Amino acid sequence: MLTIVLIVIIAILLVAAYVLFIKDNSILNREKEAKQLAGKIMKEAERKAEDIKREAILEAKEEFMQKKNELEDEIRKERDKFLTVENRLIQKEENLDKKEANLDLLTNENKKKEETLAKRDEEIDKLYQEQSVVLESISKLSKDEAKKLLLDNMEREIKYEASKMIKETEELAQKTALKKSREIIATAIQRCAVDNVVEVTTSVVALPGDDMKGRIIGREGRNIRAFETMTGIDLIIDDTPEAVVLSGFDPIRREIARITLTKLVSDGRIHPSRIEELYNQAKKDLEITIMDLGEKTAIEADVQNLSQEIIYLLGRLNYRTSYGQNVMQHSIEVAHLASLMAQELGVNVRLARRAGLLHDLGKSFDFEKEGTHALLGAEFAKKHGENDEVVHAILAHHEEVKPQTIEAILVAAADAISASRPGARRESIEAYVKRLENLETLATSFTGVEKAFAIQSGREIRVMVKPDIVNDKLTPKLARDIVKKIENELEYPGTIKVTVIRETRVQEIAT
Repeated sequence: MLTIVLIVIIAILLVAAYVLFIKDNSILNREKEAKQLAGKIMKEAERKAEDIKREAILEAKEEFMQKKNELEDEIRKERDKFLTVENRLIQKEENLDKKEANLDLLTNENKKKEETLAKRDEEIDKLYQEQSVVLESISKLSKDEAKKLLLDNMEREIKYEASKMIKETEELAQKTALKKSREIIATAIQRCAVDNVVEVTTSVVALPGDDMKGRIIGREGRNIRAFETMTGIDLIIDDTPEAVVLSGFDPIRREIARITLTKLVSDGRIHPSRIEELYNQAKKDLEITIMDLGEKTAIEADVQNLSQEIIYLLGRLNYRTSYGQNVMQHSIEVAHLASLMAQELGVNVRLARRAGLLHDLGKSFDFEKEGTHALLGAEFAKKHGENDEVVHAILAHHEEVKPQTIEAILVAAADAISASRPGARRESIEAYVKRLENLETLATSFTGVEKAFAIQSGREIRVMVKPDIVNDKLTPKLARDIVKKIENELEYPGTIKVTVIRETRVQEIAT
């Protein structure tokens, strides 16, 4: 409509312009022409307006139809969604109906089962009451009495099981402790290597020739009498070529006599006055040697701050033997063993080493005084400044008193290890063979024993039994019986391990 109005206005303006333009002409002609022109313009404007209107209407209709189609599509999509949701809801409702029906069915079945169980419970209670009455009549015990009896039996069984568990635990702890102690001792022995010097109660002095024996004896035996009187040692002159033997229980005197005789032989002048002179000289030389040995022993054992008197006694131990074992070397070995075991156990290493070195101190003069070497050594150590723990370990290593410290126990253990290890102490071949024979004979005296073999220098015996006579259950008892008989009838150093072996062999020959 706005376009039409604009067209009309333009037409009017044009007409007005045209009228002004032709006003000089005839007014009528101009008016007629103007009307005609205005009519044409109006018709043209109306035609254009109609075209524009028609186009606008068509565009509006197309836009309307497009919007309508879009709206219909959205409505259709929404309707499809609603239908889908509706179908799902219908399906769920149907499923719920089915579940409800099944639930009702299960409920009914459960009710029936509950009723059945209730009936069974009533029947069981009835049977229980009847059985209780029957059991009470048979056992002649009331319900409370039977309950008490049952509880008592259970209590006894529980106590038995508990005691069994405790015993097994104790056995396991003992095995573990034994294994650990063996490991500690084995480690200590492996790390300790001390040479073993075997001494006897005699000393042999080599001579340059057999003619020297006559000079030693002297005229009517005066030289040998003077020598034996001066030294207190027996001088044995026999058929042994180019040698004489000095015999005496005192190792210090025997060593002085050996040095004196060696000097006399080297000097060649043998007479009573010269014997006395060289004896005094040998005695002084030995005193110096003993002090040197004591100091070297303390250094080797890594023990400091010992008094001069104790160092002197340590040196004297070099000339003392116990069952053929040199006591000084034994003391050094005990010191090392005790310190190594103390280190493994985490106790006082220095105390164990010091007490181990001094434990046999009394053996250097026990033949001069009354009392055991442990008691004499403890008294001497206490008198010369050793502390109470060292004194206690010395006193307790042979159970003169009961050990009160771990270090004292370690010293006693190290002493036993050093003394009982193979090769530590001397034994004659005859006694050795006899001891092994007695050990094997003792083992073979038991019924069912086929063979017995003593091994490891008699520290272990392996017993072979007949499998048809001795079964697996009897082997532990046989081992214990053999051990008891060994303990009761034989004398032996250290310990003896008994191993019973039972073996069954089956042989077939293919031909």
